[in-house]
Amino acid sequence: MTLFFISFFTVYTLLNYYVFIRAFNLLPNNWLIKTTFVILFIITSYGYVLSKSLYKYLSVFVYDIWLTIGAIWFAMLVYFVLILFAIDMTLLVNKFFRFLPKFLFEYKIKAITAISVFAVVSIIVFLGNLNKRDIIKTNVELEIPKLKSKIDSLNIVLASDIHLSPIDGEKLLPKLVDKINSFNPDIILFAGDIVDDKAEILEARGIGKSFLRLKSKYGIFTINGNHEFINGIESSVRYAHELGMTVVRDTAILIDESFYVIGREDTTKFRFEGIHRKTLSEITESLDEYPKILIDHTPFNLNEAVQNGIDLQLSGHTHHGQIWPANIITSWIYEISWGYKKISNTHFYVTSGAGTWGPPVRTGSKSEIVNIKVSFR
Repeated sequence: MTLFFISFFTVYTLLNYYVFIRAFNLLPNNWLIKTTFVILFIITSYGYVLSKSLYKYLSVFVYDIWLTIGAIWFAMLVYFVLILFAIDMTLLVNKFFRFLPKFLFEYKIKAITAISVFAVVSIIVFLGNLNKRDIIKTNVELEIPKLKSKIDSLNIVLASDIHLSPIDGEKLLPKLVDKINSFNPDIILFAGDIVDDKAEILEARGIGKSFLRLKSKYGIFTINGNHEFINGIESSVRYAHELGMTVVRDTAILIDESFYVIGREDTTKFRFEGIHRKTLSEITESLDEYPKILIDHTPFNLNEAVQNGIDLQLSGHTHHGQIWPANIITSWIYEISWGYKKISNTHFYVTSGAGTWGPPVRTGSKSEIVNIKVSFR
């Protein structure tokens, strides 16, 4: 985990420097302007990390604002780097073929270009924020062997990766809860990463209280994603319990003598606790002949679910990239980055998530909740 964070911050710092030096070189030769720019750049670019590191010493107002500015910068950085890289590649080609007119290299044109790049990036991020707020409803219908189940159908609502934090607070959660309730679900399943901050921070701001309005026949079940571990696993579990959720931790729960809800701890458990999560065979080996619905946050090693007779696996984590072009990368990494797939006799659905990590921006995917109607045959 330490190596990961060192690698991340090294790359992050280099990317920030790439953007910083291009802007810095365009500033007037005035020490006050340049010093102010350096300070503001550091405060902005490291706002997300520094606010989380110093939260105990910051007021609620300062923490929330600084966190939000830093998160938005993450998204802006992506597009600053992409646009500047495209410009640099064009300039590199121009060194060999000299196709750009000389006036483009005048200071005035460079300044106009810099302002234009900032405007374009700002518009992209703004539209990405609007897109993030538009939570779509996805409908899936499938059949599962009935076995010993005494019910003929099941109406599931799936949501994942809500990432509650002061960035959005309670602003979007009531809308999400209303949409979930509108399906009149038999059961509500969350596939992890409900939180994106520590429970004490969320509770102090009353974030999450809208969950108490959720209604379903069999209840609300969730699992731990990587962000529950990042933000303190036991406090995150307690937080979920207080909001009326049952946290399923490497175990199976028989619902109404009709089907199992199986929940797995996230694969990051070992990094934070030094203990591996149970294997799926350990969890399922003594289960009776009822349909098995598995919630597993990260959609890796899908064949394990197939081998252990899982009827339906529900996952999240990928956000389907969230910010373009990351959706292209997640499609390379995961067998299912988003959507439905059937492998052998096992149905899989990987949701793009209802919220966003870090920047409240989606440019590579849509926020969604999923209504899965299961027929037992």
